[in-house]
Amino acid sequence: MDMKKLMKQMQQAQVAAAKIQEDLAAKSVEGSASGLVTVTMNGHGKLTALKIDPKAVDPEDVEALEDLILVAVQDASAKADALQQDATRGLGIPGF
Repeated sequence: MDMKKLMKQMQQAQVAAAKIQEDLAAKSVEGSASGLVTVTMNGHGKLTALKIDPKAVDPEDVEALEDLILVAVQDASAKADALQQDATRGLGIPGF
C-alpha cells in the first residue's frame, strides 16, 4: 500500500470520526428508575438533565432517592454507550 493512499484513508477516517463525535453530541438518551427519576444524557454520556418526581422525595428515606438516581444514571449511561457503539461500528479504529 502506498503512503499517499494510506494518508488519504487516515484523513477520511479523521473526518468520519469528527462527524460521529458531532452527531453523538446532538443525540440524547433517557434513563429512568420507575418513572420517579429520569436523567437525560447526550451521546457522549454527559448528563444534561435530571428530573425527580415529587413522589420520590421523602425526607425520611433519602437513601431510596439516591438509589433511584443511581439506577436512572446507569440506565442512561448504558444507552449512551450503545449509541456510541452503533455510531462507530464499522470504523475499525480502536477506541472508537
